[in-house]
Amino acid sequence: MKKTRFFNETDRKWVLIDAKDKVLGRLSTRIAKILQGKTKATYSPNFLCGDKVVVINASQIKITGNKLENKIYDRYSGYPGGIKTISLKDMQAKNPSRALYCAVRGMLPKTMLAKRMIRGLKIYPNEKYEQVAQQPIKLEV
Repeated sequence: MKKTRFFNETDRKWVLIDAKDKVLGRLSTRIAKILQGKTKATYSPNFLCGDKVVVINASQIKITGNKLENKIYDRYSGYPGGIKTISLKDMQAKNPSRALYCAVRGMLPKTMLAKRMIRGLKIYPNEKYEQVAQQPIKLEV
């Protein structure tokens, strides 16, 4: 009889990804898989086993098609008439790393574990990042 093995201990490393001239959707799917731990042989869906990710140059990410004008992000305050919308073009001008954050967060599972996964994602709009002491492994996506 086969038994499913669950791994409760894992070594979480830091991964550095350069987002310069990368497509938003393709990059965010790759980041979501790394955060979940699906790139490891010891993947377990009920355990936090993914690596932590540092993304640099998020302001130079590529958007394909007409998404800059047509893509809309919504927020709702909970009050009547409390819906706020912003286009991708305005979001990129206001906060360049927010679009990548929203894309990755939407690709993670909708569980309490996803909140802990997204904490391992650090996005910076330029070359400088604070996690130098962790010595992240540079990953080509």
